Amino acid sequence: MQPDHLGDVSFWYADIGLPKPRAALPGDAEADVCIIGAGYTGLWSAWYLKQAQPSLRVVVVEKEFAGFGASGRNGGWLTGGFAWNHGRYAETAGTDGVRAMVRAMNGTVDEVIGVAETQGIDADIRRTEELMVAVNPAQAIRLSEEVAHRRRWGEEERVFEIGADELRPRLRIPGAVSAMVVTNVARVQPAKLVRGLAAAVERTGVSIYEGTAVTSLEAGRVATPRGVVRAKVILRCTEGFSAGLPGLRRDWLPLNSAQIATEPLPAQVWDEIGWDGHQIVGDFANAYCYCQRTREGRITVGARGVPYRFGSSLDSNGAPDPETVRRLVAILHRHFPATKPYRVAHAWCGVLGVPRDWCATVGFDPATGTGWAGGYVGVGVSTSNLAGRTLTDLVLGRTTDLTRLPWVNRRTRPWEPEPLRWLGVHAMYALLNAADRAEARPGVTRPSWLGGLGNRLTGRG
Repeated sequence: MQPDHLGDVSFWYADIGLPKPRAALPGDAEADVCIIGAGYTGLWSAWYLKQAQPSLRVVVVEKEFAGFGASGRNGGWLTGGFAWNHGRYAETAGTDGVRAMVRAMNGTVDEVIGVAETQGIDADIRRTEELMVAVNPAQAIRLSEEVAHRRRWGEEERVFEIGADELRPRLRIPGAVSAMVVTNVARVQPAKLVRGLAAAVERTGVSIYEGTAVTSLEAGRVATPRGVVRAKVILRCTEGFSAGLPGLRRDWLPLNSAQIATEPLPAQVWDEIGWDGHQIVGDFANAYCYCQRTREGRITVGARGVPYRFGSSLDSNGAPDPETVRRLVAILHRHFPATKPYRVAHAWCGVLGVPRDWCATVGFDPATGTGWAGGYVGVGVSTSNLAGRTLTDLVLGRTTDLTRLPWVNRRTRPWEPEPLRWLGVHAMYALLNAADRAEARPGVTRPSWLGGLGNRLTGRG
């Protein structure tokens, strides 16, 4: 099935229109803080810095336009959680440190919604639940293990398991046997959120310069073809695009993720599917998917597709390859067969940042005045907000509950040089897909060992 539109950044921008370009950096400039990247992380950092100290001169430089990257292409899941390995953080912070991080992350849902409400940002935000569904016995085992894991680390009040009978009134997916429910989450239209946040940041006096690529950076100095910004503090907020900066090609791997959006679906389809609560929905496949029901009654489906381009290359304006589109349509029709007669209106893709240990990080070096945040592994809508608040405290030299969290100043080794990282990532997803095929066979009741092998291969497990 060929989508009506391919790429064009994302469906979310097709929904609202691409923004009018802001001016580029007009020449050399001086600031107290220079932020590289006008996505969620950079904008939240600018927002909280100006809230804390309005006199700060803050400049944001952006290669494309505010929200061009993952911030304007993601699945619209505001979850108050993120992809990480609790045990790895616990090695240095202990159980109490990890639980503190869980509490801080859980608070981001109310924080983001609160800023959106006070700033008049209409981002189709709807408070709801997250439903992660198991459709075979192997997935059900993984689901139960995940529920127990998350409850162990402090999410007893908001994470629980339900059976097929309890799931059915919420959502009808063929073959569903159980689901993990996560409360206190929200669905958002991500491009609306980032566009509104950029406007709110500008109202505080921050200058956002678009069409301004960074060619080099060092302590106190950010060079661009448009001029040099000199600032005591420089924050790198480029996440999945970090590999394009000098000296950072192996720090965070730009992992590709893709989505499709259907045309608006008629009432009889929704009568068959249910989904009246607009929950954000995924599954417990090894190569999982993520879905939402949009404001106007479309279904979006996201998954990895072709996961990584050789040499940390990026997509062309969000255009996915035909095989990725085929896989996404197959997921759509498998989970929501009532959609088969209807068109796929849009397909797009983008990159997200993955550290070698698959653990997000935020940090600041007072000696050089440089800071960073990222490695969100695809769960950045919440994590970026916590990162922005944490960077603010670090830049201002505050010692707070946020600056004591175990992801602060966490370092990990770089990814292997090519072709090893290309081979490793593609082998990992080949193993995850093979595990899903094995688990879907009749009579299989246990998770496939191939999934565990795939995760361990690149440090994800």
